[in-house]
Amino acid sequence: MTTNWEQELIAKAASRQALIGVVGLGYVGLPLVAEMAEAGYRVLGFDVTQRVVDLVNKGVSHVQDVPSERLAKFVKAGKVSATTDLSRMGEPDCLAICVPTPLSKSRDPDVSFILAATASVAKTIRAGQLVVLESTTYPGTTRELMLPALEKGGLKVGKDVFLAFSAERVDPGNPKYGTRNTPKVMGGITPACTRVVIAIYQPAIDTLVPVSSPEAAELTKLLENTFRSVNIGLVNEMAIVCDKLGVDVWEVIEAAATKPFGFMKFTPGPGVGGHCIPLDPHYLAWKMRTLNYRTRFIEVAGEVNSEMPEYWVAKVTSALNAQNRSVRGSKILVIGVAYKKDIDDIRESPAIDVIRLLQQLGGDVTYHDPFIPVFKEDGMELRSVALTAEAVRASDCVVIVTDHTKLDYAMLGRESRALVDTRHAVASRAKKGQA
Repeated sequence: MTTNWEQELIAKAASRQALIGVVGLGYVGLPLVAEMAEAGYRVLGFDVTQRVVDLVNKGVSHVQDVPSERLAKFVKAGKVSATTDLSRMGEPDCLAICVPTPLSKSRDPDVSFILAATASVAKTIRAGQLVVLESTTYPGTTRELMLPALEKGGLKVGKDVFLAFSAERVDPGNPKYGTRNTPKVMGGITPACTRVVIAIYQPAIDTLVPVSSPEAAELTKLLENTFRSVNIGLVNEMAIVCDKLGVDVWEVIEAAATKPFGFMKFTPGPGVGGHCIPLDPHYLAWKMRTLNYRTRFIEVAGEVNSEMPEYWVAKVTSALNAQNRSVRGSKILVIGVAYKKDIDDIRESPAIDVIRLLQQLGGDVTYHDPFIPVFKEDGMELRSVALTAEAVRASDCVVIVTDHTKLDYAMLGRESRALVDTRHAVASRAKKGQA
């Protein structure tokens, strides 16, 4: 049975008369703004940072995956605007919450941003609104934290207002998959909520995947990234195993990858970084601890991945020892500090740990990253140096941590006194005739 409010929202979606609100204009929110505007909706963005709002209203993007030219087109056409005034949250017909969900120092979920956004929504919520949580979180967040807050004023979710979870699946810098063409999983508190969220998002997303509940949608996102974390942990451990056995792990991986079934290729590296893989498994582990269950695979994978910076720093030490040098006083050039190739994001980057460990051992560390001209992290501030043959020759050791595409790996291999390549970047390109 449909309600009048459900029918009205579905009709507004079909005619593109619905006003879409996006709460949080970062790497998740701004791409969603662009796709909703492209679909024909008007979009009102909310952010607590005045600088971000001012940039958006000028048509200037601060997110790599949204070109300023594209954003400016929507702003000029009156399709997109932004504000810091959270009292305007009652205006949109749909509110998509795209706020950060970090971990606390004790590695427990920090849902303070979700709670703050929910409190702001609850102050202004009106009949006929859809609220969608897109922030990655533990199973139960939507129902346990958001549902009571939204119904506190007397409105009934599923009848007067609608609530759903649909996790972001953003992969920054991915040239093939973006917000529109990445299938989107969504689960509503009630069937009516699911029908409404599908109607609103369908014009902007190519493939929608409805599931039976918000918990199923929440857990889907955590499974995806826990799968990656566990497999990265496995292949990182295999790198250590191969090292101790004197076997080339890259040769083993390439050989295993020739199997046309039953194997999925993952590659080792300096650890894991970004906004998902280092964090999401901890949401699931935390939730299970509240139910007196220990997620052993998750914990072991996390331990292996978190120890990889120390493993590679030990490799640097060995490379310098071969020159009768110690880390102390040696000039060490780190190549790449972004958490993955070809993006400008250092969140949870293992490069930060590699640099810090080398500095603690007395190394004179510099870095080059074409995407990160400067970074500040816990009292450490460094600026990218130019990548020249002279700079490489002047370094006692070069450490490749992030294998950005457009770097001169042939020069790095040729000019380095000692080279520690955590990504197998130089050798793999030489094998393909690219270096």
